[in-house]
Amino acid sequence: MNLCMLTIQQAQALLREKKITAVELIRAVMDRIRSIENKVGAFITLVETSAMEQAREADRRIDSGDSSVLLGIPVAVKDILCTRGIRTTCGSGILKNFIPPYDATAIQRLREAGAVIIGKTNMDEFAMGSSTEYSAFKVTRNPWDLSRIPGGSSGGSAAAVAADMCLGALGSDTGGSVRQPASHCGVVGMKPTYGRVSRFGLVAFASSLDQVGVLAKSVYDSALLMRVISGHDPRDSTSAPVPVPDYTRDFKEGLKGVTIGVPVEYRSLEGMDADVSEAFSKSIQTMESLGARCVEVSLPHTPYAVAAYYVIAPSEASSNLARYDGVKYGFRDPEATDLSSMYCKTRSKGFGPEVQRRILIGTYCLSAGYYDAYYKKASQIRTLIIQDFKKAFETCQVLLSPVAPTPAFPIGEKVEDPLTMYLSDVFTLSANLSGIPGISIPCGFSKEGLPIGLQLMGNHFDETMLYRAAYHFEKATDFHLKKPQL
Repeated sequence: MNLCMLTIQQAQALLREKKITAVELIRAVMDRIRSIENKVGAFITLVETSAMEQAREADRRIDSGDSSVLLGIPVAVKDILCTRGIRTTCGSGILKNFIPPYDATAIQRLREAGAVIIGKTNMDEFAMGSSTEYSAFKVTRNPWDLSRIPGGSSGGSAAAVAADMCLGALGSDTGGSVRQPASHCGVVGMKPTYGRVSRFGLVAFASSLDQVGVLAKSVYDSALLMRVISGHDPRDSTSAPVPVPDYTRDFKEGLKGVTIGVPVEYRSLEGMDADVSEAFSKSIQTMESLGARCVEVSLPHTPYAVAAYYVIAPSEASSNLARYDGVKYGFRDPEATDLSSMYCKTRSKGFGPEVQRRILIGTYCLSAGYYDAYYKKASQIRTLIIQDFKKAFETCQVLLSPVAPTPAFPIGEKVEDPLTMYLSDVFTLSANLSGIPGISIPCGFSKEGLPIGLQLMGNHFDETMLYRAAYHFEKATDFHLKKPQL
């Protein structure tokens, strides 16, 4: 039995029955990482010594009767979440030596549940990207085809899960950064409702859009991880005081009586790959075969979503990233001779080209002469998009769409074409603008053998319905069982 290929659910059972030990499980995962990390490039930092210590402690707790939900389970963490004593870079040279003195709330809750943190995964710098090519450290490769991108910005986490280098992972999702790489790597990726998971310790990109999410090998595993990290946190003013349900509670119920909405705007978007379109159509048929009723709905302001997002997100990034100035922490250019040159040289050398581009866009949009024309107008469009979703959910419980318009594209294909790269998020970013939850599950493969994902979106704080629909779709198909050959 190859332990690294287990799901969390399977490993959990074996650990509790004492058929395997946490030490054996972590050792198997570390051996897997050593054998293929040079091909995939999923990690920025590994903490093997610490992980083995955590595993030995997990075994002691298991022997004493502890049944914590993630006890002994190896989990990877996107390098944008603060981890006490472990380097946290955000994929940026400006933070290449930053070691936080505290844990993010999501990390704290993982530790309390007994999870073994094995390392920090690669990402687009400050989560700004859709391909994990904008990291200051390396390019992560898709385990299904090493010449292609894994998606982004949580590409390292998605690739690590797909390649069995961990049993689950945390990511962050500002415009699709959990769901899109999950789609490209053939795993399950959940972005919860805004406010469902604390953002304390999540390094900010766009504060009204950012949300911590999870990547896993199955819907059940995703639900377990999500329940652990969910819940109100007084340290985050945007954290919602909403009870956390057992997301698996409705798995026994089928989809009979569930109405699923298919937005007409998503089926008519230009540039959708034929394989994606075919997989999406078959997914609708699968949902109907499970007893769901699929109906057309309209999200009329969809054509404006990309433009609105790429005003709001860079504007918030411009504000949030002003803290990296060479004074407080992080990189400081040693050649600076005065305060002004220190600011300029530190930020010019510390930030990569994509981060600099978005800071410039955001600063321009927030400037005195253009605020009303750009940021204010984008915020008004955002309100209309929220209203579109509210109206749609009056007639259905779940919305269905593709995750990305194409399967994973070749590395380097779009890196010099930011506009085309931004359009990769056309199906996912509306969920961030409106704050609703969304999940990506495997739904097919392209003719080249690349994974294709299906996106399910739900009403605010109705992750339980999303997990129910995703679980039954997964049980009716076998896409999630296929593995890349590395």
